[in-house]
Amino acid sequence: MRCVIFDLDGTLADTSGDLIASANYCFNSLGYGDVLDPVSDAGTALRGGRAMLNLGFARIKPDYDQTDVDAQYPVLLQAYGDAINVHTKLYDGAVEGVEALKTAGYAVGVCTNKPSGLAETLLKKLGVRDLFGSMIGADTLPVRKPDPAPYIAAVEQAGGDVKMSYLVGDTITDRKTAEAADVPCALVTFGPDGQAVSALKPEALLHSYTDLMQVTKELIG
Repeated sequence: MRCVIFDLDGTLADTSGDLIASANYCFNSLGYGDVLDPVSDAGTALRGGRAMLNLGFARIKPDYDQTDVDAQYPVLLQAYGDAINVHTKLYDGAVEGVEALKTAGYAVGVCTNKPSGLAETLLKKLGVRDLFGSMIGADTLPVRKPDPAPYIAAVEQAGGDVKMSYLVGDTITDRKTAEAADVPCALVTFGPDGQAVSALKPEALLHSYTDLMQVTKELIG
């Protein structure tokens, strides 16, 4: 079966506001106030909790080291889990686009570097978990993207054929994952990096979910 696998953060949903809030919870608890900005730091937010903590500590504590990050990471995860769906929004047309693929006979799934428990919770709260035949998170396997194994697992769990699949994502991690799995990649231009993702030379650019079916047919038929 032909198959389309989606990244989650920055691809299906803009999760940056809630991610930034969880990092700022850590910095507030340390007495630094809101160190990260939900708009200008959105790109870093979608690269994960450790990326946000590293950015924040670099601003407030130039001599920080990874022990600072390690100490706050579980605090961040707890804060995020407690308020995972306050600001998060699915991108316009995402649900309709995925539903159209399923109606047309494509398998669909999710492959994310978000911890699987948090990813499952978020998809359920957004009301879309049942749309996807697979959900592979950062800790589902011993490795994570850009290793190809999570992507391959997501395709197979969804009932798809890797040779007739492609990945929809928003970052260089997704680009490298697709390359490692030897499949095409479409990068969205409505995420935090915008048109800059074109520099990664994906097989396709997805400017809107209204274009998803057309892009899918072009990439895997």
